[in-house]
Amino acid sequence: MMQRPLRENRCLEDRWFVVALLAALVAVVTPLEPVAGQQDGPGAMALREAAPAEWLTYGRDQAETHYSPLDRITSDNVDRLGLAWSWEIPKTGARLEATPLVSEGVMYATGPHSFVFALDARTGEKKWQWDPGIPDERQGGPSVCCGDVNRGVALYGNKVFAGLLDGRLVALNNETGLVEWVVQTTPLGQDYSITGAPRIANGNVIIGNGGAEYGVRGYVTAYDAETGDQAWRAYTVPGNPADGFENEAMRAAAETWTGEWWVVGGGGSAWDTFAYDAEANLLYVGTGNGAPWNRDIRSPGGGDNLYLSSILALDADDGELVWHYQTTPGDDWDYTATQPLMLLDLTIDGRERKVIVQAPKNGFFFVIDRLTGEFISGQPYTDALTWASGIDQQTGRPIETPEARYGTNRQGAWLSPGPFGAHNWRPMAWNPATGLVYLPAQNNQAYYEMVTDFRYTLGQWNTGTTIRGGGGPRPDRPELTGPRTLLVARDPATNTEVWRVPSQGGNGGTLSTGGNLVFWGSGTRLVAHDATTGEELWEAEVGGGTATPMTYELDGVQYVSIAAGSTSQGPRMWTFVLGGA
Repeated sequence: MMQRPLRENRCLEDRWFVVALLAALVAVVTPLEPVAGQQDGPGAMALREAAPAEWLTYGRDQAETHYSPLDRITSDNVDRLGLAWSWEIPKTGARLEATPLVSEGVMYATGPHSFVFALDARTGEKKWQWDPGIPDERQGGPSVCCGDVNRGVALYGNKVFAGLLDGRLVALNNETGLVEWVVQTTPLGQDYSITGAPRIANGNVIIGNGGAEYGVRGYVTAYDAETGDQAWRAYTVPGNPADGFENEAMRAAAETWTGEWWVVGGGGSAWDTFAYDAEANLLYVGTGNGAPWNRDIRSPGGGDNLYLSSILALDADDGELVWHYQTTPGDDWDYTATQPLMLLDLTIDGRERKVIVQAPKNGFFFVIDRLTGEFISGQPYTDALTWASGIDQQTGRPIETPEARYGTNRQGAWLSPGPFGAHNWRPMAWNPATGLVYLPAQNNQAYYEMVTDFRYTLGQWNTGTTIRGGGGPRPDRPELTGPRTLLVARDPATNTEVWRVPSQGGNGGTLSTGGNLVFWGSGTRLVAHDATTGEELWEAEVGGGTATPMTYELDGVQYVSIAAGSTSQGPRMWTFVLGGA
């Protein structure tokens, strides 16, 4: 497969080689005590069948539902939950975003700066920890858009896989934490990074990357889980036509771009979300914003700029594109489609449909046929939406408001949502008993204005847009509609809201269970709600910056765990049981 030549940047390449070498040398694994032998660990069938007692992949199942059928903790007894154990994460410097995994009584998770650890899931006692020793940006480390965060690991066989901030993918032994193999997935000297959790599909480890703000070309790569050998690579936006196109999908995408978009990479980085339908053998990928954000700079003749801000369905065998749906054509606003994807089987208008659902940054909840890419429905899920008045239910395209294209208009505008999005990285959860999706949403706004003297600068943000105050007269900020953060329960079959609960501060991801419960982080609390009505039933203080809760069962005891706590409060893994302290 053809790859675009790297930019000439010898100095940066040398710097990154030294950084990577030093990081490899100082990587520290500290097992509590070495364990002889190896366990088989979860294989393809275990991931597909998703045993209720364990949590083997980011969304518990490969459909990414964040639903557990465990029902020992219910809406009737959840008020008896208390602390079973907590473990202080000995690495700080960024908020916590990881969902821990549990297999055969061991919990695996990550902390800031790609720090990986394994705990006894019964007691919280450390089994091992592994620190890749990656310096932060001020010390020559990787340039990262939005914090030195990491969203977790993947499990397969006897290996634990983690993506690292510096673009490496590492396989660790699940018993000892020792490195089995490591591969550099991004080119040295360019501003790529990895913050998302890997996934497993067809015996391969799937990993994307970030960096669109700095000016990169997005892609997704599959590596053989046993050896680390590259199986395939799929680009998300076209490169320089003079270099040739990797496949027909890239050739078709290039027809929707103009100018010399490849100079700043184009963007489209797949920095977070994946889902896998083993029956259809389709891997679903959400892609990110353009580089620069402003379309009138990166593609001055307009165009949809495929495959930015899109859901891609790829053949899991070779990465070839099967279908795509673009949630934000010609993205001008950093309205990524990298937010969590979910695969559901629903009855819609009396017809059984296999669908994929997503609530991307742009504020609309989409229901798409996951086998064909056919648009089924799209409706707003938050209050503050001013960039578009709705989705055309015939074409599936947003109905943009006149002021939305601030670059084309050469007129800045306050638009909702802003680049933080109406929903970001925080996972949503599904409950088959209620038929509802539980979505952590937010209302926000930003002033978008095109930069008129844009020049691409390596190693710096290159958005082509200003969203901050100052720089001349502008209209007054309009009053924000709706609560800033909230939990929304939606019926995806009808694409309507059923209930909502405002948050007391920032929100985290959600978990739904067979006990008619929804857990989520709200401000500094882990909260449990009745999944049917939204009534708040229980809370526990865990500290600010809540990640995403999960649940598992050992020896007939159900546990609920969440990573939470800011740097100042001390990041911790918190685990609760009925009758705990």
